[in-house]
Amino acid sequence: MARKYVDCRQFPSEMNCTIAISADTEKELMEVAVHHAVSVHGHKDTPEFRSQLKTAIQEGMPSLV
Repeated sequence: MARKYVDCRQFPSEMNCTIAISADTEKELMEVAVHHAVSVHGHKDTPEFRSQLKTAIQEGMPSLV
């Protein structure tokens, strides 16, 4: 099973966040990524936001650059 990740560097923001989050399961990744998005970026934890975030999940590991 490939790891899954979300990389904030792929989304422009005022704070230029460089966090990349990875996990073995989509469920685990989603919970941590939502927590980060809400607490750091000020997003609201809604079904719509989770749906958008799900499209950003990729397989493998984030690049170092």
